[in-house]
Amino acid sequence: MARYLVDVMPKPEILDPQGKAVHGALPRLGFEGVVDVRQGKRFEIEVEGEATEARLAEVRRMAETLLSNPVIEDYAVRVGETVA
Repeated sequence: MARYLVDVMPKPEILDPQGKAVHGALPRLGFEGVVDVRQGKRFEIEVEGEATEARLAEVRRMAETLLSNPVIEDYAVRVGETVA
């Protein structure tokens, strides 16, 4: 089986209230020097067979049509470790 990783993040111009909340909490917990925090989501997708360019393109279509909202989010797809 092949594993693909899809990372989805808000576009830079989109407000990220969850990231802002985490950013505000970090100094209260003793973590200093953090300039910004953006919160996103990650999907791990396992598919039958080998990792191929055709499968990668298919996972990109999944990311664009279901896993992200292209109006407000960017996504990146990459091949992960092969599942035994």
